[in-house]
Amino acid sequence: MVVKKTFRLTKDGVAEMEAELAHLHSSRVEIADAIRIAREFGDLSENTEYQSSRAAQERNDARISEIEHILQNVELIKPPKAGAKVQLGSKVTLKGASGKKEFQVVGTVEADPLNGKISDESPIGQALLGKKEGDKVEIQTPAETASYTVAAIG
Repeated sequence: MVVKKTFRLTKDGVAEMEAELAHLHSSRVEIADAIRIAREFGDLSENTEYQSSRAAQERNDARISEIEHILQNVELIKPPKAGAKVQLGSKVTLKGASGKKEFQVVGTVEADPLNGKISDESPIGQALLGKKEGDKVEIQTPAETASYTVAAIG
């Protein structure tokens, strides 16, 4: 029995994936041109330009396949209601001794910690899920454990 894996994404996450897919499809022409030009340099076994272009084509095609698979098996995260508990898709503002921090809890595919998008499976995401405004939350990082109060959920 094959279990179908679904990928949970926000509406913005789906749009980002679709934009990346369009870019990858358009770059196929450039890669094909690079391969064609590299072929003209002669012996393919010692032609690093050709080998590099072929490797770029393989990476591009693999990423296209990956994104198409994700988009075919996507489950759209519904925007949470304001004032509800923290759930997938919630934007959370935390206040603590070190100031304010803002996160959006998203699925693993969409996670981008440097831009405030944290996975629901990450330690921070796990700590936030189910919390309400005013709740205290402890977030453990490799460097420290910090205490915060959930200031707002959007």
